[in-house]
Amino acid sequence: MRGSVFRRCACRDPETGKQYGQSCPKLNQRRHGTWGVRQELPQDAGGDRRTFRRSGYTSATEAQADLDAVRALLALPEVDDEDGRQRMGDLLERVAANREPLPDLEETRRKFRSGQSLTARITVGEFLDTWLAGRKIRASTINRYGRDIRLHLKPRIGDIRLDRLRVSHLSEMFNAIVERNIEIEEANALRLAAVEELKTLRGRERRRAARAALAGMPPFRRPVGPTTRRHVRATLRAALNDAITQELITFNPAAHVELDSVNRPKGLVWTDERVAQWRATGERPSPVMVWTTEQTAAFLDGIADDELYALFHLVALRGLRRGEACGLRPEDVDLNGQALTVATQLVDINGEIEENAPKSDAGNRMVALDRGTVKVIRRHDKRQRKVREEAGVAWVESGRLFTRSNGEWIEPTWLSDYFDRLVKRLDLPPIRLHDLRHGAATIALKAGAEMKVVQEMLGHSSYALTADTYTAVLPELAMEAAEATARLISGRGTKRTPGLTSGSRGGKASKSASKKDRKKSKKQQVKPAA
Repeated sequence: MRGSVFRRCACRDPETGKQYGQSCPKLNQRRHGTWGVRQELPQDAGGDRRTFRRSGYTSATEAQADLDAVRALLALPEVDDEDGRQRMGDLLERVAANREPLPDLEETRRKFRSGQSLTARITVGEFLDTWLAGRKIRASTINRYGRDIRLHLKPRIGDIRLDRLRVSHLSEMFNAIVERNIEIEEANALRLAAVEELKTLRGRERRRAARAALAGMPPFRRPVGPTTRRHVRATLRAALNDAITQELITFNPAAHVELDSVNRPKGLVWTDERVAQWRATGERPSPVMVWTTEQTAAFLDGIADDELYALFHLVALRGLRRGEACGLRPEDVDLNGQALTVATQLVDINGEIEENAPKSDAGNRMVALDRGTVKVIRRHDKRQRKVREEAGVAWVESGRLFTRSNGEWIEPTWLSDYFDRLVKRLDLPPIRLHDLRHGAATIALKAGAEMKVVQEMLGHSSYALTADTYTAVLPELAMEAAEATARLISGRGTKRTPGLTSGSRGGKASKSASKKDRKKSKKQQVKPAA
């Protein structure tokens, strides 16, 4: 295809008023006019001819360099690749029309060979919006993805072209989040100090001024912790994997950015020493705390007359999740067969309660019930029927086993708040409602259940998850294990003197052994013949 470098100016013929163009008599002057290029392009889809034109170059060398770059791009498709030639023509036509810089040859070669679009210039933010809108997954996951995209990804990397996103961009984003955390923590500390100072001030004017200063401070905010940062990376990684599938990119930078490791908090048991320390300081030893068997029993005894006793009984003994307990239906419970089926759950999505499938395939499970729990559920059912009859037309039929006093279903967030109020009323060491589920695992282990049985009861897909996260070993279990180990050694039949190793014996034992050896030697002497 033909192409050339040319020189022209904007001078006009004084008689006609038209531009001289390339026929200006002053073009023989070195600094007069500018240089330009023209290159014939492959025909478009309709068969029309088109040309790449660009001017404004200060020298022929500069113009020739761009013409060579255009020809190198046109040479990427094979001669008989009509579709490829047309795609390359579309690219150069758009570049010329929008006065864009010429695309990088190697990047264009990579896109062309992988079949990616040469003309698309979608940004990370635009792609994330499209990707999220097309996801066919549970609403709670969509909500989490949307929060990550809205709060973190679009504000920080949304304007970057998708095909130009690099690991360095993501490293800068996460570093900026960490730096922002420092600012949030400092602002929170200042506000907390102001609140404490306000409590000690005397005098109306001084308190009014302190309140005004407090109102001007930023509100308390939560830093973006390591777990949230990993969620953000996981969201971006999932989106970019789909971009690779769609051949928009060939490399996923989210799979290669490094983040600080996250240590999952281990559950600690509320021992007497920890309870005493908490009562003295008000501080919890760990974010995840678990009641002892006695503390769990004290809680259940203390709420025996509560209308939701059966719900808390199930969570404490059988380890149901909060949403699973709220979503339980009467038809999910087989009292004669002493079992219930976890088939649905209630979840809070942006303030709206929705019914969803269990958290995972393993969450859809059958949970065995003991005879005592069956009796508890029967009493609850009898009590609920009586309340329904008394309510009459005011009763709301929600189809749930556990409901509010008017029949409406129980919001998971409200249930957590109600649980906190019950714990505070009973003056028990604080735990979260989810920690009651942790306790169910430790109680089951103490009762002799196998770890695999506990995993299935909790609905975990991973054995390791059950062993590492949801089993705070009770002190009694640890003590019994220590005693059992000692019995294995001490019961081998060899008596040892305490404090000595297996290769040493006491002094008295050595003297006794010497006497026995001398007696044995005398008996073995041969008597003389008669």
